Amino acid sequence: MSGKDNKQEMIYWADRLGVSITQYADELKVLQLNEIKIVDLLPEMLLMIRSVVAKKTFRFRRNPIKLIENGISISFLNTINSALTSSASYKKILKHLLPHVRIVPLHIESEVVFQKDINIQQVTIIISLDYLKMFLGKDHHQFAYLFDNEKTLWIEEVMSPELAELVNEIAGANSSKTLSDAYYRLKSLELIFHLFKNLMIREDIPHQNLTKYEIESVYRVRDKIAASLEQPFVKEELIKLSGMNVIKLRKIFTQVFGKGMYPYYQYLRMQEAARLLKEEHLSVSETGYQLGFSNLSYFGRLFEKHFGAKPKKWSQRHTKF
Repeated sequence: MSGKDNKQEMIYWADRLGVSITQYADELKVLQLNEIKIVDLLPEMLLMIRSVVAKKTFRFRRNPIKLIENGISISFLNTINSALTSSASYKKILKHLLPHVRIVPLHIESEVVFQKDINIQQVTIIISLDYLKMFLGKDHHQFAYLFDNEKTLWIEEVMSPELAELVNEIAGANSSKTLSDAYYRLKSLELIFHLFKNLMIREDIPHQNLTKYEIESVYRVRDKIAASLEQPFVKEELIKLSGMNVIKLRKIFTQVFGKGMYPYYQYLRMQEAARLLKEEHLSVSETGYQLGFSNLSYFGRLFEKHFGAKPKKWSQRHTKF
């Protein structure tokens, strides 16, 4: 499909979803749509696959999706993301774009951002809550917070290796394969199975209704944490940045990201450590010191906790020269 056809396909489905983007016609010119694939499994699900690069940073407000009256959007983001330049500024951007899954109710609006020169590959499943509840069966009660359509929830989950592998398999599949609808439905449900298995081990915390301000505030805090991984964040600065008291900030941060601020900070450091070992070919000591670890033994234990192997063994297994 040509770039022009890709854009027409995107505009057509945006209209069907009730989130028309025709008013952004001029802005859309900065988007290079490498691929867009829509698999219509309605009324239960809609699967969308896209690969896009923006010539300059572009953002717009996405209106509530109306095609499914009571549902959620599950987006698997940045399983493949690479800057078209290797400059330090773009590597810093990538720290904010680690592979992750975002769950958002269809009835709220959200901001969609395309960062300049960053290749974003995304697989999104829009699914009816009734169908999801049926799929989860008797275990659906463990996710009661998702089925309360009166609440405005926003959940971000880290991308496990099994999820990343599945997403890439779906994104690379040939849509003309035999029983393609059955294939995409099966793979979508497989993704949902693994995602909800991961959600079951999130830190247990009551889910409260979130305002637009609270969601934006907690992402400012997350971005501040991600911006400087080589030194510990200052809790008082994050509290001031969020505009909340410390108890409320902790609760909302954990609700959205599934872990507290310090565990999340350590998770980001370990992801960056893996990147430095694999892509920058730094030694274990160079990696540890660059990320602010004065105690390399502690760095090694923390890395092993996240990846199941000491950094040197992990690097030997994953680094290709």
